[in-house]
Amino acid sequence: MTSPVLWKYSSMVQLATALFFLSILTVTTVEARGSLPDFTALAEESSPAVVNISTVQKVRKSSDVLRHHLPQMPEGTPFDEFFRRFFGEGGRPDFGYENPEARSLGSGFIISKDGYILTNHHVVENAQEIIVRLNDRRELIAKLIGSDKKSDVALLKVESDSDLPVIKTGDSYDLKVGEWVLAIGSPFGFDYSITAGIVSAKGRSLPSENYVPFIQTDVAINPGNSGGPLINLDGEVVGINSQIYSRTGGFMGLSFAIPIDMAMDIVEQLKESGEVSRGWLGVLIQDVTRDLAESFDMKKPMGALIAQVLPDSPSEKAGLKVGDIIVRFNGHEVGDSSSLPPIVGRTRMNTRVPVEIIRNGKKRTLNVVIGELPADDVVAAGASGDTLNVKELALVVRELNVEQKKRLEEGQQGIYVETVKEGAAAKSGIRKGDIILRVNNIAIESVAQFKKIVEELPAGKSVPLLVQRGSGPHFLALKIPEKE
Repeated sequence: MTSPVLWKYSSMVQLATALFFLSILTVTTVEARGSLPDFTALAEESSPAVVNISTVQKVRKSSDVLRHHLPQMPEGTPFDEFFRRFFGEGGRPDFGYENPEARSLGSGFIISKDGYILTNHHVVENAQEIIVRLNDRRELIAKLIGSDKKSDVALLKVESDSDLPVIKTGDSYDLKVGEWVLAIGSPFGFDYSITAGIVSAKGRSLPSENYVPFIQTDVAINPGNSGGPLINLDGEVVGINSQIYSRTGGFMGLSFAIPIDMAMDIVEQLKESGEVSRGWLGVLIQDVTRDLAESFDMKKPMGALIAQVLPDSPSEKAGLKVGDIIVRFNGHEVGDSSSLPPIVGRTRMNTRVPVEIIRNGKKRTLNVVIGELPADDVVAAGASGDTLNVKELALVVRELNVEQKKRLEEGQQGIYVETVKEGAAAKSGIRKGDIILRVNNIAIESVAQFKKIVEELPAGKSVPLLVQRGSGPHFLALKIPEKE
């Protein structure tokens, strides 16, 4: 039987222990709460320089489209009855405006005391009038200084008698993954909404945008946020909120912002000339897969593999060749093919830069004088001659006909893939209709030569194979099967 004294002592120990752990839990909770950022001061400081942007556009009636297809005919023609039947007693279609104003909504931010404002190209595209509303409810008419569709950046200018609030611009290059960031904008028309999150990734390449290394965040962004600032904890703009990934049209945890470093470079060009010029290398590139890395005797996949060198381009003049792998451009490491276009694009034309490549398993450096990206950078692509059944690859190939040769570049040759059966060729990704241009970095001139090269390739080893497919060339890793 426990004595009263011992019981009392035991109860006191239990109480002390409970209080001890409760104090630890309280301290831990306070510390955890204290480690989270307080956005109140940041929001108060940054909001005045963020603006709401609305645009007015003219929308033509559906009948207005017909005006470009119907000839102008005088009164009294046999078509008058036709017009009366389909367009009423007036006898003629009314080509006026229906719903003359369509409005778009977005955000922006003031970057200078003299009224320059940054926003997205798609916010002000085709605008007849641009209205900027400030945090203090002032409304100003903005002038479009210039706009760049490729980067989705637009520069506006407003005039004001009183001082305009300005937001600080930071350095997106020093931004770290996991860093807290804040967005201010007008989602769905709700002015000056503030959302926060972290940087999820940097240097993201989206399918429709080759020249922007996007900042990916989990900050809630919705329609109307476009053009608004992405701000770090120092109150500096590090990006322009531009796009979301969504299956519903609303926020799903993936937001993308244009790095402010790139945007400010574009601002300077828009101020100077109203347009943007970009560096041009003149190559078509693709990623280096694990199989391709093995075929090129590389230890790991990296770099941008050149699938085509455009004629009379900076790359051709510098001596770059199909099959070269660009691993470093002007001192910047090229981790994959998507990281190369933004670096090249930001390089000014006529600049001489070192390009480090891997050719035949060895590194070498070439100097390239960068050109200017053509306005319409479209590359034309192209596939009876004898047929040949290449049993080793389960593949039937034939010589190119006259029409197929016309679709290739001048001086280029190859063979046409007639049939692909189950086997090595199919496993490598070769398809019917491909034109085989090179195997193991050897240009293909005939089916007989192709057959001979394949017979001499080592079994069990992957080699690079270049095909013309659709609108451009494409490298595949061809693995020769072991002989039974």
